[in-house]
Amino acid sequence: MDSQSPVEDRIKQWGRELGFDAVAIAGTNLDVEEARLLDWLGRGWHGEMDYMARHGTRRARPAELVPGTLSVISVRLDYTPAEARDSWEVLEDAERAFVSRYALGRDYHKVLRNRLQSLADRMSAELGDFRYRVFTDSAPVMEVSLAARAGLGWRGKHTLLLSRDAGSLFFLGELFVSLDLAKDAPVTEHCGTCTRCIEVCPTQAIVGPYQLDARRCISYLTIEHPGSLPEELRPLIGNRIYGCDDCQLVCPWNKYAHVAKVPDFAVRDGLDNATLVELFALTEAAFDRRFEGSAIRRIGHERWLRNIAVALGNGPRSDAALDALQARRAHPSALVQEHVEWALARLGGG
Repeated sequence: MDSQSPVEDRIKQWGRELGFDAVAIAGTNLDVEEARLLDWLGRGWHGEMDYMARHGTRRARPAELVPGTLSVISVRLDYTPAEARDSWEVLEDAERAFVSRYALGRDYHKVLRNRLQSLADRMSAELGDFRYRVFTDSAPVMEVSLAARAGLGWRGKHTLLLSRDAGSLFFLGELFVSLDLAKDAPVTEHCGTCTRCIEVCPTQAIVGPYQLDARRCISYLTIEHPGSLPEELRPLIGNRIYGCDDCQLVCPWNKYAHVAKVPDFAVRDGLDNATLVELFALTEAAFDRRFEGSAIRRIGHERWLRNIAVALGNGPRSDAALDALQARRAHPSALVQEHVEWALARLGGG
């Protein structure tokens, strides 16, 4: 592609050369999405993610978040690891730990941020100076809305972005730029009458099409929620210790999902098939070492033990499970103690 090609085509080509699976351009008008955001916040469905309410409408106003922004470059990076054990097999094996497929490899924040920065550097070198800011799930950015506006897909009934040729198993990232670029057109929606994602949700967190009550979502509960897990939801969490993929696993469009081309997203340390007892035994130092460079490390050792205690309580009674829980009864964290006692009571080992 030569220097006479439209600048937008050149930017997309540079993005693909950096390994992004799709690149598109959106504007900054998110008026419709802003109204939905305010309704969602008003219902309290954001739970204890106070930062969402704190940033308020700035989330839906890119030009307020980064003054001078005229266009948003939205990118997609597929993450399905090639060699991971089948998700349903793990979910059905109650002694194993299910970790959302996106977290089995390297922390995606670092991977996307580095590539987006490289794209910005290439653009600066080729086009001259301009103002920009890189985002990857790292600030109050409505990334699904922007990606939908850019035509990378449409918002599915589970609220995630869906693509006809890639499903939903991918990361999104954004580059806010002060360049007035030609915008891509949104695509039409293709969920039709399908409601599989709504029906499969273990905790009924998807309360209706395009409506997610995060307070019931297992991904929120196991990752974002800092305190005690609601007791009525604990049995529904099963063996999911970090995230939940059920709504994506049943989505017909994910038969088109691509295996990640990026080596960083390959499974690390057998995490796709690890036992709950093995992971529960990790000391804080061992946890930090094992998950160095992983998104999992962000939740910390305390939440890690909380989550696994619940999963052990949902699993079969065994000497190994009881011994593992008994060993944590005197843990200095009251949060861990509470969930260990709950699990022991469930297994009849209190």
